[in-house]
Amino acid sequence: MTTLYIDADACPVKAEAERVATRLRVPMVLVCNGGLRMPANPLVTLKIVAEGPDEADKWIAEQCGPGDVVVTSDLPLADRCLKAGAAVIQHDGEVLTLANIGPRLATRDLMQDIRAADPFHQGGGKAFGKADRSYFLQSLDRLLTTAAKSA
Repeated sequence: MTTLYIDADACPVKAEAERVATRLRVPMVLVCNGGLRMPANPLVTLKIVAEGPDEADKWIAEQCGPGDVVVTSDLPLADRCLKAGAAVIQHDGEVLTLANIGPRLATRDLMQDIRAADPFHQGGGKAFGKADRSYFLQSLDRLLTTAAKSA
């Protein structure tokens, strides 16, 4: 059975993911260190992990597998989930795959090195808007539908 895992700390599309999961009748697990309310939706559960860096990531990576879908913008977590056989989507709707995760991780590492070498280097992505939410909904719907059929 397909499960939707949400790296819920700072995830801006929890409500959108819940709408898609509910419509497709896919169980959804919000994983965080705390600070979220228990969902009223019977298909949605809340998993609170221990405090500490990457505890939610570790839990998700250990639980997910083939047929599951993970929502995260954390590239190292995405890499682990992909290697476990899960599908991965970022909150902007971009689907990560084994084919595109390597270059994304390399870019991330390069940017970390640039910021470490020049503390005044200003990075930052584009603003998250309505078009991103819409694209996320479409992409998640496709991923969950495909995963549910193959599970």
